This record gives sequence, C-alpha cells and structure tokens, in this order.
Amino acid sequence: MLGGEEQHRQRKSIRLKEFDYSSGNWYYVTICTHNFHFVFGEVIKNRMTLNSYGRIAEENWNYMTKQFTNVELDEFVVMPNHIHGIIIINSRRGLIDQTPTQHDWIMMKDKSVTLGKIVRFFKARTTKHLRDSGFTSFGWQRNYYEHIIRNEEDLYRIRKYIQLNPLRWAIEKDKSVQN
Repeated sequence: MLGGEEQHRQRKSIRLKEFDYSSGNWYYVTICTHNFHFVFGEVIKNRMTLNSYGRIAEENWNYMTKQFTNVELDEFVVMPNHIHGIIIINSRRGLIDQTPTQHDWIMMKDKSVTLGKIVRFFKARTTKHLRDSGFTSFGWQRNYYEHIIRNEEDLYRIRKYIQLNPLRWAIEKDKSVQN
C-alpha cells in the first residue's frame, strides 16, 4: 500500500488538461463536506433551512465577489452536506485600452484568478470561520466537482437542478425511509 504522500502524487486530475480555468466562463461547481457530514442545516418541507454553520457558508460564498473583482455569482444553494453554485469568471480583456484604477493594477498583477483559486479561497475562509465559531473538526472533501457551462440550454438545466435540489433531497430521503 502506498503512503499518503505517494498516493497524493498519483491522483489524476479531473480537470480538462488543456483548458484555461482563468478564462472568462461560467462554471458550475459542487463542493462537499468531508465524508458528506451533514453540517449546514436540514431540508424542511422541501426547503433548505440553514443553521448558523450554513449561514457562515452562505456568507462566505457571497463574499467571493468582494475578494475577486472579476467574479460574479449566479444561482447557488447550500445543502446539508454540500454546496452547488454557478461561478462566473469575467474576462479582463480590454483593460490595456483603458486607464486602470489602482484596483485594476492589483488585478492585472494577479493574472491567474483561476476557478481553483476561487474554490480554495472559499473553502479556506469558510473553514476558518466555522472553526472560529467553535466547529473545530470541520473539513471539506479534498476536491470539488466542476462543469464548464457551454450554452444557454446547459445554463437553464443547471439553474433548475440547483433550484430543485432541496425538493429532490426530500424525495430521496422519503424513498430511503420507505425501503
């Protein structure tokens, strides 16, 4: 059996090899808690009810637009053990032709605001705030799922999936109780 460090090196990336994850695109992400532990609240009457930890996760999700000026957020939902959301990375093309503000110069220095950096920032900030609030054993699953949204049909389907996630959660829970 391989040691932890050797296993880590042999993991295969689930990202597209030649894709630029800093390019202006819309991305659908799913970020799960470690071992899928229920942390952020519960689904009650087909609606997600956030607890204090869920509110911390939601606040940190929304904070990403303050940290990254070229990031916008679309539909998202915090579920008991995961988060689904759409992250939009806006292209910075055209800044060369404009007189940059001080903030633009800072953004131009950090050329590589990638999807991975955004997700790492969210995970780290949320973990810190959860641990500071007393949840010292909190952790995330090592990776995250991402999907590059390619067209309007894809965007519509993903938005619906996110919106209906609490309803599907309740239906799946009912099925497992009946079996």
